[in-house]
Amino acid sequence: MSITGHADVLREINRLCEDALLLAGSTPQAEVIRLTRNRLHGPLRVAIAGRVKAGKSTLLNSLVGERLAPTDAGECTRIVSWYQQGFSYDVQAVLRDGSNRQLRFTREDGALEIDLGLFSADEVERLEVNWPTSNLSRMTLIDTPGLASLDDSTSARTRDFLALEDDDRRSDADAVIYLMRHLHRHDSEFLDAFMDRSVSNASPVNAVGILSRADEIGAGRLDALESAKAIANRYSSDDRVRSLCVTVLPVAGLLAETGMTLQEHEAAALREIAGLDESELAMMLLSVDRFCAPDVSHVLAETRRLLLERLGLFGIRYSIAAMSEGRARSAPELARLLVDTSGLNELRSVLDGHFTARAQMLKARSALSSLRTSVRELAELDPSGTRRLMLDIERFEASTHAFAELRLVHMVLSGILKVSPDHQAEITRLTGDGPAASRVGCPPDASADDIRVAALNGIERWRTLAGSPLIDRESADAFNIAVRSYEGIYSNPA
Repeated sequence: MSITGHADVLREINRLCEDALLLAGSTPQAEVIRLTRNRLHGPLRVAIAGRVKAGKSTLLNSLVGERLAPTDAGECTRIVSWYQQGFSYDVQAVLRDGSNRQLRFTREDGALEIDLGLFSADEVERLEVNWPTSNLSRMTLIDTPGLASLDDSTSARTRDFLALEDDDRRSDADAVIYLMRHLHRHDSEFLDAFMDRSVSNASPVNAVGILSRADEIGAGRLDALESAKAIANRYSSDDRVRSLCVTVLPVAGLLAETGMTLQEHEAAALREIAGLDESELAMMLLSVDRFCAPDVSHVLAETRRLLLERLGLFGIRYSIAAMSEGRARSAPELARLLVDTSGLNELRSVLDGHFTARAQMLKARSALSSLRTSVRELAELDPSGTRRLMLDIERFEASTHAFAELRLVHMVLSGILKVSPDHQAEITRLTGDGPAASRVGCPPDASADDIRVAALNGIERWRTLAGSPLIDRESADAFNIAVRSYEGIYSNPA
């Protein structure tokens, strides 16, 4: 019998985990299976990855809304760090042997300074930072060491965590935000390696590409972000890139982080600088050296250097222009402009629309893949029991319509399935985790009858497309997935 509801999917994976626990008995694999089961009920795990100096920690800070992750090259930046919602402020080290140790920490200029104590970075599997903030309620953010590091052991931690070099193991991340300065061959290789091929075919729905440090394009000119948008749009329209990630967005992480944490004294210093004579100001903003020169302003050179660290040259130029034109006078007004300009809101929108909207199924897919690996490792313990359970897993996967919906989204996002922008938007909405009303395009207060009418219209619309003699078999099968989705909502509009 086909499984259509997302809640039914989670219940069935829970049942499969219970069967696997009976098979595992008291073996070490039992704890792995318990963690797999628990993973279904926690927040979505999103890794932030990229090459060294791509701006990963800065972007994480902007998403959290606080300067937590250290952005220097300290010992802790060599360790995979989990930032998750907690009831209190707490930092734990998970050691290589699986044990946990509480760590002392302080905050220096907002960023955490974590004391590893007697442990070396090589002894620590990961850091878990528990922080009471609503921004981590739906999504655990995972900061990873830079790829292509001069110290390959540091990069190896990220490759191992994301299981990039092991086809038989599943990453602990459900999705990834990948940062790149430009699209290099190594970037596309990373996205291709991360793409999940273990469940329901390869799919780019769990990856978003970020053109990072977008404000530095063109030496920080005021049109830098416009240039970055044009580059990102070009990448997003490339079939090869679309087959690897949902989209590519330009984001100025430093602007976003500073906008989220801007203080009034910083805005006051910028106001003073904006009040300088126009010719003096123009000379001052020519370069970093000129801006920091001791004799160009009565604002202390140290204050200007700190502003430069917080905003970058583009951010300084943008902030001063906004203040000179009267678009911002106070810290809250300038902060709002910085965040709006940074691209952070667009990123949040994509994360909500593509990650959060499919959180249940992304977690289910990760859990199922992990469970498959665990069961396979029990083959020597109980060969016949393992075969039966693997057959149950395969039957479950084949009968689960929600996995078919992920395939449909993959085909649309990758360009394999050519549909109009309206149809693409409809498929994205239809395959989300939202209530039936939103999935069929009805208002939240729509009645069951209204939802059924909308679902019936969707059935007719996609059946007509699937029945066209001009399309290939693969497209017809994909359109019929949409038909099945609408049929499921028609049967159960609640």
